[in-house]
Amino acid sequence: METYGIEKLGIINPKAVYRNLSPAVLTEAALRRGEGELSDTGALVVKTGKYTGRSPKDKFIVDTPAVHDKIAWGKVNVPTSREKFNAIKAKMVAYLQGHEIFIFDGYAGADPACTKKFRIVNELACQNLFIHNLLIRPTPEQLANYGEPDFVVIAAPGFKCIPEIDSVHSEAAIMIDYEAKTVLIAGSAYSGEIKKSVFSVMNLLMPQAGVLPMHCSANMDPVTKETAVFFGLSGTGKTTLSADPNRILIGDDEHGWSDHGIFNFEGGCYAKCIKLDPEGEPEIYNAIKFGSVAENVILDPETRKPNYDDNTLTDNTRVGYPINYISNAAIPGVGGIPKVVIFLTADSFGVLPPISRLDKNAAMYHFVTGFTSKVAGTERGITEPVPTFSTLFGEPFMPMDPNVYANMLGERIEKYNTRVYLVNTGWTGGPYGTGSRMKLRYTRAMVTAALNGSLEKAAFKHDKTFNLDVPQSCPDVPASIMNPRDTWADKAAYDATAKKLAGMFQKNFAEKYPNMPKNVVDAGPKA
Repeated sequence: METYGIEKLGIINPKAVYRNLSPAVLTEAALRRGEGELSDTGALVVKTGKYTGRSPKDKFIVDTPAVHDKIAWGKVNVPTSREKFNAIKAKMVAYLQGHEIFIFDGYAGADPACTKKFRIVNELACQNLFIHNLLIRPTPEQLANYGEPDFVVIAAPGFKCIPEIDSVHSEAAIMIDYEAKTVLIAGSAYSGEIKKSVFSVMNLLMPQAGVLPMHCSANMDPVTKETAVFFGLSGTGKTTLSADPNRILIGDDEHGWSDHGIFNFEGGCYAKCIKLDPEGEPEIYNAIKFGSVAENVILDPETRKPNYDDNTLTDNTRVGYPINYISNAAIPGVGGIPKVVIFLTADSFGVLPPISRLDKNAAMYHFVTGFTSKVAGTERGITEPVPTFSTLFGEPFMPMDPNVYANMLGERIEKYNTRVYLVNTGWTGGPYGTGSRMKLRYTRAMVTAALNGSLEKAAFKHDKTFNLDVPQSCPDVPASIMNPRDTWADKAAYDATAKKLAGMFQKNFAEKYPNMPKNVVDAGPKA
């Protein structure tokens, strides 16, 4: 039996080892093993059990002399010891003896100069299919000459940690040992943990190579090839807005910005399914077909049709599919220097403008601040929007000091004269519970105007509270929604809420970034 080198991990007695199986064979294996069922479109639908979103409190980084000074330790990047890591790894390896093992050898980074090799070792065939979709798939020739991986990820959802013994917080643990080049994912069958672990690894490696890693989606104009990137946390619209039928999709979540342009870290997309509408999001809707993996979507027991409005298991229903399932995808996933940067925020207070223009200082302020609202289902325990400040619009995945990434972005904005906008995909007409979520068609129209330059022809009004320049008109968008105060029935309530949020910005910035230059501090809101 070919073992493909897994004995180096300590797995010396597997039942069987499979490497880089086709989507058809992996789907068949998942069905045979009872890991899921087929929808009427042929997509594999699985239930992830207790964990239906990421579990950030269960994530640890091994603290060793080689990486200690590179990591921004704290509540997000929590240290653990090599001894504790090795103890859990030994137990996971022991658990996997006698199991079928599914291996995917793939790549992260579409730019050949920055590509890293990742070996993903899975207990579940469905998770192996997922990561087959999400990473860059090698050609037969590349696979034959793959050699040793740069990093190994071992995912064993069936192995449950014992917190009192293993010095972790729950039965799940996501542990990264950058020096040993190994990631452990125990106890959670939520596949997003695998992809975000790869991202976290790239976010340490890329800056050391002069590349800015970004939690963003990206697309480009099919004629001019002008490129745009969209920063934002889960639920703010990165995947939806970048999957534009009038533009070429480079990628939906993770990219690098080098001196040559941008490139996708991945070879697939991981889209939210809740309330998925074939008219509003046809590209994503049509990508849910044979070979895709849908998580926690409810099927009609007779017709096997998905009910995308059913949140019985979670609001965070998801689908992973290869990027070539999007008809207008860029393959390979590379683009030019971004002409436009868009920061996406889901403001649950309903007081930020639907779109505003940022100069370099304001761009740095909002990039570092990363204000949004965590929406239901993206993390365990989130059932309604929770206002949050997530540094760099991706704090859970950024292991280094925020200034490292922020300075790299600021340098690029200045060097290439990139236009920057803040787009609110959250609430209008009032806060969550009173107002309504911004209509997708309006957000699309505003983004289109920002990308093609027509928004710059509008008159702009300065919002003194948030220190933003707000366009007063936009093609295909009602002028009545451009200024959020106008959408509130109770103007005094708007003023009080806006002042409250501006104060939250100032408090967060003062506490987290006391050494930020005055020109950046002064670009923020004024309570």
